[in-house]
Amino acid sequence: MRLPVIIHHARLGATEFKVIRPGRPLPHAVLIDRDRHLDAHLDEDTARLIGGLWVLAATSPHALIHLPMRRNQPPSRELPDDATRRLDLVLLHHSLQFAPARWKELRRRLGPGRPQTVTMPDSELEGDIVIDYEARHYRENRDLFHQHLHAETLFMTGSAKVFRETARHFLDVARNGPGYVPIHPNHPHFCTELHSNDGILGDAREIHIEYCDEWNS
Repeated sequence: MRLPVIIHHARLGATEFKVIRPGRPLPHAVLIDRDRHLDAHLDEDTARLIGGLWVLAATSPHALIHLPMRRNQPPSRELPDDATRRLDLVLLHHSLQFAPARWKELRRRLGPGRPQTVTMPDSELEGDIVIDYEARHYRENRDLFHQHLHAETLFMTGSAKVFRETARHFLDVARNGPGYVPIHPNHPHFCTELHSNDGILGDAREIHIEYCDEWNS
């Protein structure tokens, strides 16, 4: 997979930060704060692109990966009454130890950036990774997502392993969403979740990820 990105560098004090953004807009993606959990609505192309960026987060421990989408219009179909707060998303490795409170200032300092194309190995994108699901539930497991919310942005902080193992959720939406045939009226769209029972969420809320092909723009 060839992944178009834009590379930014900005300095805060004595520290220079690298920020990676997708090389094209993500108009058909929204991330909605539902208080107790989060909802992501994506079309096929965007789900595949975010899956690639999720894998990129696993291989870029020194970068923040920023997905701007808080200003996107929601899907054309009716959303729940509490689905009003839309967010950007930042993916980062826990070793970076970036303070989300500094994000607004860093975001303001980002210039036009430099376009680049990253080639992601097919093996990373085809679900070939062997996952030890039992080990996820061991007390000593540290491969967990943690979340912070600041400046209309959700920060997903995790290890390379947890990013690599969970990219499949977005890639599943891209592969299975368009051809999904509903078998129950309560589940008219293909969906998947980053779920608390999966042993991947530390201080983090669940994220419901749903395919959607009807958009206002």
